[in-house]
Amino acid sequence: MNKRIIKQFRILNVLYKEAIAYLSPINLSGWWNFGSLAMFCLVVQIVTGILLAMHYIPNDLMAFNSTEHIMRDVKYGWFLRYLHANGASFFFLVVYIHVFRGLYYGSYITPRRAVWNVGVIILLIMILTAFLGYVLPWGQMSFWAATVITSLLSTIPIIGTDLVYWLWGGFSVTTVTLNRFFSLHYLLPFVLAILVFLHIALLHESGSGNPIGVDVKLIDGRYIDGQRFHPNYTIKDLHGILLYLFFYLFFVFFAPNYFGHPDNYIPANSDVTPAHIVPEWYFLPFYAILRSVPNKLVGVILLVAAIVVLLIFPFLISESTVRSTAFRPFFKWFFWFFLVDCFVLGWIGGKPIEYPYYTIGVVATIFYFFYLLVIIPFIHTVDKWVFYSSNFKA
Repeated sequence: MNKRIIKQFRILNVLYKEAIAYLSPINLSGWWNFGSLAMFCLVVQIVTGILLAMHYIPNDLMAFNSTEHIMRDVKYGWFLRYLHANGASFFFLVVYIHVFRGLYYGSYITPRRAVWNVGVIILLIMILTAFLGYVLPWGQMSFWAATVITSLLSTIPIIGTDLVYWLWGGFSVTTVTLNRFFSLHYLLPFVLAILVFLHIALLHESGSGNPIGVDVKLIDGRYIDGQRFHPNYTIKDLHGILLYLFFYLFFVFFAPNYFGHPDNYIPANSDVTPAHIVPEWYFLPFYAILRSVPNKLVGVILLVAAIVVLLIFPFLISESTVRSTAFRPFFKWFFWFFLVDCFVLGWIGGKPIEYPYYTIGVVATIFYFFYLLVIIPFIHTVDKWVFYSSNFKA
């Protein structure tokens, strides 16, 4: 009994150290709110997803009608579904801002490289989970998106076609496919939750970054340039969540179908192909990269590489004394070009494959990889050389 009490107190002690007494830099700006916002979004998606799963039927003959049943017959079912559907869009918006903040302030540099890499894996699983969820309403766009995207595996030499049939559970997208997608869509958010806790643990191990790149220091046994996470930043995070809810609930109540495609409100029909198959907005930049080359296999390789490169490029950079882009005006211009480039890719992803959209997409794709694999490592090397040269002269 005593051991159990001691063990419980140890757990409380860990929670106290990590959630309350954790020492954070004193100069964190509002851009650091998006980490806690992303965790809040994940909780909302898990809770609403569990409630929706109680009424959803993963069957190709009943999936669309069960979705309509949730909307029309289940008490507050429309509210749950709009929370979940719009929550996916806002979840990606928050995470994308979080990623760009990390790029701007050098969160991918040692000692936070592991934090960055786990974050990229979280993004990859988010993309997979969102795609699986997009298929579940079983509208026209859902069915054809599942058919087209899964068919990309057929480009893999020798085993590609067999791999597609294995994924489908047959020779076309049917109830078996829908059951598999539903099961994975239900499971993966809990995998995400585990990875989020790992992400936070690694962050607390290496310490939080800040806008000027100065770490919290320990001098003579005392911490300086730091303050307790609670209540200093819990209040700020709560303020960020309230602001987020204002915009999120505005779309839920007043523009719930703004991010949806009209074709997805038509039951899936394998005999009628939509005029233009378009994924959700948060997939559009990757969709543009996929279509940037006429060869399907090369397009799939580039699509996968667009995520993998985010894991690779931090290893091309040695430990840097200058982390924040705020002190690198030349590098700052390239960062803003890269941000615009990602918006351009998103715009091109929603356009047909024709001139001039195709040409713009090719140029934007080239710059995407060139920035991550060449520009960032090169400028970090130059900055490090300039820093050491100036110190040597001094």
